[in-house]
Amino acid sequence: MAPMEGKVALVTGAASGIGRSSALALAEAGAAVCVSDINGAGAEETAHRIIDMGGKAIAVSCDVTKAEDVKTMVAATVDAFGQLDAAVNNAGIAGSFTDRLHEADDLMFEQVLAVNLRGVWLCTKAELAQMLSAGDGSIVNIASVAGLIGAPKAAAYTASKHAVVGLTKSAAVDYAKLGVRVNAICPAYTDTAMVQSAIAGNPLMAHIMERAIPMGRLGQPTEIAEAVVWLCSDASSFVTGHALALDGGLVAL
Repeated sequence: MAPMEGKVALVTGAASGIGRSSALALAEAGAAVCVSDINGAGAEETAHRIIDMGGKAIAVSCDVTKAEDVKTMVAATVDAFGQLDAAVNNAGIAGSFTDRLHEADDLMFEQVLAVNLRGVWLCTKAELAQMLSAGDGSIVNIASVAGLIGAPKAAAYTASKHAVVGLTKSAAVDYAKLGVRVNAICPAYTDTAMVQSAIAGNPLMAHIMERAIPMGRLGQPTEIAEAVVWLCSDASSFVTGHALALDGGLVAL
């Protein structure tokens, strides 16, 4: 049987990149999926892809920094499919990767923390409330290797992702005996629109990123999605509070 057969999953930031790949992979594994993004058209496209391949999906436009949007997203998932078994909190922004901390813009810092940390906080709260009523569930927060190590000229992003890892571990301890598992995935540079945008602004960036990774290449969103499915499924039933580095060996240096 497919590992997510009969289960319902929710994915934020699912209009592109890791979020879209995760939504598609969960659907391929048998889950009905709520595809969410602030980009409503992109979410609709991902949902249509799932439906076209014979799966079940709905699209919900959601700003994860707004509590009411998040509550509506979770309610829409349950209204459509009757339950919520897994959630992938992927929505995030990069902010600036060009300035050292003393040069960085305060507004940029606040925006990054609002999406990357407050968004995960609000989503996790709403998802937990639903999962606790069922006594079962798995939450996967998409952090970054920047949540495990320092990243140059990315203090805001690094701070937000370290915070996501800490939030994940604390939640995992709180709910370990209540049937809900909470884990984080920490990808290194992955071939997404966000990374390609950074590369476009600096022709040397791709070479720098590849040299930083012992495997000598960027990760692929589908590789991250495979780990997402595993952590969402019962195959990882004894795993909680873990920050899984998918990084081609970067943090082993």
